[in-house]
Amino acid sequence: MGIKRQKLEEMVTKLQKDEVLCGQGMPRIDAIRQVQITKQTSYRWRKPWVGMGTDQLKEPKRPQKEND
Repeated sequence: MGIKRQKLEEMVTKLQKDEVLCGQGMPRIDAIRQVQITKQTSYRWRKPWVGMGTDQLKEPKRPQKEND
């Protein structure tokens, strides 16, 4: 049995649902269980993707210009 890899859109959607549930007063651990991910996965996903919407994920990464 292999490991299931989540798509970026699925990650962000689950994190957003987790934030909504926590905002409604549900404890973080219960919200994480409801979106069917582990506590460690939640924190690992949250680090790079927090605050990012699904529309931002679809945009290609543009190289940053250096300040000269």
